[in-house]
Amino acid sequence: MAVKKFPCGTYGRQTLQFFAAPYKAPLRAFAALVFPWEGEKILLCNIGDRGWCIPSGRVEPFETSIDAVRREALEEAGATLECVQYIGCYKICEKGEVRWADVYVARVLSLGEISMPEESLGRQLVDMDELPNVYYEWTELTKCMFEHAYEIMQRAKKY
Repeated sequence: MAVKKFPCGTYGRQTLQFFAAPYKAPLRAFAALVFPWEGEKILLCNIGDRGWCIPSGRVEPFETSIDAVRREALEEAGATLECVQYIGCYKICEKGEVRWADVYVARVLSLGEISMPEESLGRQLVDMDELPNVYYEWTELTKCMFEHAYEIMQRAKKY
C-alpha cells in the first residue's frame, strides 16, 4: 500500500507537515492530539482561546503521548477512550525550531463530567459533513486529517 501524502498546513506562524504511521518522530513529542469517535460522529471540545477542536495538549514530562491524549480527552471532553491507536505525527516548524506532536484515533467508551471546566467550555458530537462549519480552523490539511482518522476507525470496526 502506498504511503498517503498530506498537504502542508499552517497554524499561526507555524508550518505543519503530517507523517502517517508507521513513521515515528525522531524526537519525543511535545504535544499529542486525538480524533475521538463515537460511532459516525467525532467528539469536539470548545476550548476558550480556540473554539471547537479535537482534544489535544502538551505531553507532561512524566507521561507518554498516549497517556497525554487519554488525560486531555478526560479533562477537555469528559471522555474515557478505548482502542487508542497511533496514526502518525505532525512536524511543527516555527522560526527554525522543530517540534513534534503525536496523533491518535480512539473510540469514546463513555462521557462523564468535564474534569477541567477552566480548559473547556463544553463538548459536542459532530457529523463529518458538519465539521467545515464548526471546526475552529478548517484547512485542506485539517480536512485530510479527519478523513484519514475516519478511514482508520472504519477499518478498525471490521476486526
